[in-house]
Amino acid sequence: MPATTLVWLYLNDGGPSPEQLAALQQVVGSARIIVLADRPDSEQARTLIAVGGRGYCNAHAAAANLRRVAGVVQAGGLWIGEELMRRLLASTQAAMSRMPAGALPHAATNPAIADRLATLTRREREVAGAVADGSSNKEIARQLGITERTVKAHTGAVFHKLNARDRLHLALMINSQRPS
Repeated sequence: MPATTLVWLYLNDGGPSPEQLAALQQVVGSARIIVLADRPDSEQARTLIAVGGRGYCNAHAAAANLRRVAGVVQAGGLWIGEELMRRLLASTQAAMSRMPAGALPHAATNPAIADRLATLTRREREVAGAVADGSSNKEIARQLGITERTVKAHTGAVFHKLNARDRLHLALMINSQRPS
């Protein structure tokens, strides 16, 4: 199967989830696998992403949400739950704040990122900063006194202008440019 093929794995009670994923990977090869769970759990998500899953979400999510998951994974991103995303961002921020000023990887200190950030409007920078802090769209809307739909529009513009694949990629770009 081509690498852009998406395969959905609905976890069952028939065995441990990493083994279910490994068995499917044997069948589908390089296809991108999104795992659906009846009761999503951030530890299970972490484990499955670590062994090759490209997405992890609630099996009972609305169709529109599943289309978003598919879009992110199809574009090369990862889809993980909000709690795990917050934990990843907090860990990343903590690790980056402990690094000496010149020790960030070249991609993180790339002046092109700073140039692209300069193209954002004031409101887009505020939204991007809140995303980088791990806030959900609903939380950003409350913080900034705007609608969730407006947050989505700003986030989409930010992803486009910065060429960010997903929220984690955006957060890494934003946090690499923040002073320690």
